[in-house]
Amino acid sequence: MTQEEIHSLVINQRKYFLSNNTKNIDFRIETLKKIKERIKENINPLFDAFKKDFNKCEFDVISTEISMVLVEIDYFIKNLKKLAKITKVRTNLINFPAKSYVIKEPYGVTLIISPWNYPFQLSIIPLIGSVAAGNTVILKPSAYSKNVSSIIYEIFKDFDKNHISVVLGSRNENNFLLNERYDYIFFTGSPNVGKIVAQKAAINLTPTTLELGGKSPAIILDDADLEISAKRLVWGKFLNAGQTCVAPDYLLVSKNNKNKVIELIKSYIYKFYFVDGKITNDFPSIINAKHFNRIMGLIDKNKIIFGGKTNNLIIEPTVVEADFSDAIMKEEIFGPVLPIIEYENIDEVLEILKEKEKPLALYIFTKNKKNANKILNTISSGGASINDTIMHLSNPNLPFGGVGNSGMGQYHGSHSFDTFSHSRSVLVKGKHELNIKHPPYNEHKKSFLKKFTNIK
Repeated sequence: MTQEEIHSLVINQRKYFLSNNTKNIDFRIETLKKIKERIKENINPLFDAFKKDFNKCEFDVISTEISMVLVEIDYFIKNLKKLAKITKVRTNLINFPAKSYVIKEPYGVTLIISPWNYPFQLSIIPLIGSVAAGNTVILKPSAYSKNVSSIIYEIFKDFDKNHISVVLGSRNENNFLLNERYDYIFFTGSPNVGKIVAQKAAINLTPTTLELGGKSPAIILDDADLEISAKRLVWGKFLNAGQTCVAPDYLLVSKNNKNKVIELIKSYIYKFYFVDGKITNDFPSIINAKHFNRIMGLIDKNKIIFGGKTNNLIIEPTVVEADFSDAIMKEEIFGPVLPIIEYENIDEVLEILKEKEKPLALYIFTKNKKNANKILNTISSGGASINDTIMHLSNPNLPFGGVGNSGMGQYHGSHSFDTFSHSRSVLVKGKHELNIKHPPYNEHKKSFLKKFTNIK
């Protein structure tokens, strides 16, 4: 699309929003039902698209993409009327007599820019939240996952473009979109691009959610169940070939348990991803040659413990020894490579982590609640799981989002509704009121005010 076409799209969506069509709750619910229907009609095309873009098997597509979207739609169909209800709140004494309440109102025209790594659910889940809150949506899926993005376009091609519009394309379209004024921007991607989005949004003071990433650590304490820790760590790390924003980026393990943990990790890699000594046919590929070369450039071949072999864009699960000074520890890996850092004193490691950017996720393996809480209280992160990886984001009752360099704002379930809604405060006064606020002021009024505010 050209800049002029995108400008016209934004103008038309704003006109449509101002017509109040999207504020009707029944209209929102019917739209969500239609989205669900269109997704189900395109299940097989989605399977084919994910196979082409990622070599992703149908089980992974259902479990990590489609099911999460359908759960989110069902949540809003069931709960939207309750979420959208006016909320009455108490009125303080100084405003007596009066009524106070909060209205959840939509922002207006929203722009959603989604990434390539989970191109379906990271596009549709925020879109669902925006539609449920009563906004119009311009969705820009990634050009890297072109086959999945094309199916997303097909799903929404019959919707009114003044309500929901999918814009395909690459850098030019992204730049054109960000040159327009929106009422809300929701971006998922890298911190570097997130900074650009935030700068563009700041020109018009547009509120923004940024879902970014970072180097999310996994820590195995000495009292952990090593078998369970290794099993869940391997699954979380190599899911989608490591191309997951909340993947455990690296592992911290004590010198005492390091060798045993490595052997367990290797055994689960074989169990999960190898058949007859060869990598399974449905292990996901890296999205493109650019990212493949970037990941391979981070690997010090002299430090490889396991793996490192490649086939076209597939990198088999790889484990490497590392320390904080290595190149692989300078950026988010976003691939199937697990650095292992040995520690002798966990308190010393925590002091190092405190100084680093706040990650999107933190993973702690321990049987001791006190030890887990100590780490949680020491290291800030967007979210955390104790004795598991990644699964905290699958609970729609938990807010998902980053903090600091890993992002700002949260979504999923009711938190999506809150993100895409403005909480509008309303005070309704009756005929009577306390006249103390009106001039002229005197000693009696001043004395009353001091007593009321507990000023001596």
